[in-house]
Parts: sequence; structure tokens; C-alpha cells
Amino acid sequence: MEGHKLGRAPNFTGACIVMFGVNLAWILLFLFAVYGLVAAVFLGLVVNHWVSWLEHRKQLEDQRYSDAPADN
Repeated sequence: MEGHKLGRAPNFTGACIVMFGVNLAWILLFLFAVYGLVAAVFLGLVVNHWVSWLEHRKQLEDQRYSDAPADN
């Protein structure tokens, strides 16, 4: 095992995004079936707001680090 070199881990970002969409779809369908359209739309709006907040936060962090002086 001493000669065994570790390779790079595969990028599962695409699979994670697809599974997030699949899970969100069945959760929204379940809410629609049990509680009706209002609950499903409300959860959809909450998730939309959360994703928009994450995007805004990422933009602020990217801007923060792009404006920082380079340490040489």
C-alpha cells in the first residue's frame, strides 16, 4: 500500500444539483397532495428567497476577496 497514490476525487456538483431538484420536486408534490397549492407555493417562495440570499452572499464574498490587496 505504500506505493499506492491517491487520485483526485470526482466532481459530484452536477449530481448534487440534480438530486436537489429531484428531492425538491417530490417534497413540493407531497405538500401539494396533502396541504394544497398554497403550502407548495409558499415553500417554493421560501426556497427561492433562500437561494437568492445565498447568491447575494456569495457575490459579497467574491467582491470582498477581489477587492482585497494581494499579499506578496
